[in-house]
Amino acid sequence: MLAKLADELPAGAYLYEPKWDGFRAIVFRGQDDVYLQSRDSRPLDRYFPELHDALLKRLPRNCVVDGEIVIATERGLDFDALQLRLHPAASRVQKLAKETPSSFIAFDILAVGARDLMNAPQAERRAALEKLLGDVKPPVYLTPITRDRDVAVDWLTRFEGAGLDGVIAKPESGAYLPGKRAMIKIKHARTAECVVAGFRYHKSGKDAVGSLLLGLYDDSGTLQHVGVTSSFTMAMRRKLVEELAPLRKNAMDDHPWREWAGAAAESSRMPGSQSRWSAGKDLSWEPLRIERVCEVKYDHMQGNRFRHAAIFLRWRPDKQPRDCRYDQLEVTTPYELERIFSSGSSGS
Repeated sequence: MLAKLADELPAGAYLYEPKWDGFRAIVFRGQDDVYLQSRDSRPLDRYFPELHDALLKRLPRNCVVDGEIVIATERGLDFDALQLRLHPAASRVQKLAKETPSSFIAFDILAVGARDLMNAPQAERRAALEKLLGDVKPPVYLTPITRDRDVAVDWLTRFEGAGLDGVIAKPESGAYLPGKRAMIKIKHARTAECVVAGFRYHKSGKDAVGSLLLGLYDDSGTLQHVGVTSSFTMAMRRKLVEELAPLRKNAMDDHPWREWAGAAAESSRMPGSQSRWSAGKDLSWEPLRIERVCEVKYDHMQGNRFRHAAIFLRWRPDKQPRDCRYDQLEVTTPYELERIFSSGSSGS
């Protein structure tokens, strides 16, 4: 079951939960084994061997549980550490499992024993989940919930420092609907003014821009690649090709990222780098002279980069590229993950 994005938390008969920033997973606990599956039905067991054993030990037999795989550190949730687990070498996975062990946070139940709960109301499923996992021990957790909208609004602010992605609102009377956006998610939203240092062509061809490459200056005056913005209509994509054309002339001569042009994709800091999520996509990029500034909306930072693609808002011709610095960004206070599980965990 999926969620649709909203600008604010809905009021009414909802269960509110923290939105965890990890890998969505469904756990099938049978009589003698456990199977861990991703949202797109891919097996995850081999990437999280320590979690496989913990789930086998801590979950009751014959149940199907929906939740999130996360890696918690002293700085909060670490999505980069999760991505590193998707490695073909079992020895590497085993090493990382010891160094950065994962956890599973349960937030819904689809079946228990011989009973199919998918058509049961959300409130009934939550009660069954609490009964099943009320005394569960780490690294398996039961997500907190609240029925109090004011508490959920407070979570939206307080929990961000732990790396949480926002808040989810689930209708109390709603059934579990696979593939349907039957939940509501509210994410953090902020704006930033960024340098437009390059672009990638759209997959349709070189008559349209796919995304703009964004940069911010750090304290040493180095322009760092912080992410992309790609929320354009097709008409806008074609217009951008013409609009940006003058900025391509001699763009590489003094470009701060010139050493990355044509380089092997070894670093995630490179604008053209491949990742385990890019699935062989053409990520080559076209440099632009460092002259343009745009304002974007983003949800939160992961390290020094935007966690997700930013949303283009407008050009800022009144801003100089050198003024686009990290110090414009709001800094969130770290929050201990352990304290989250004591906040409204029984549906207060």
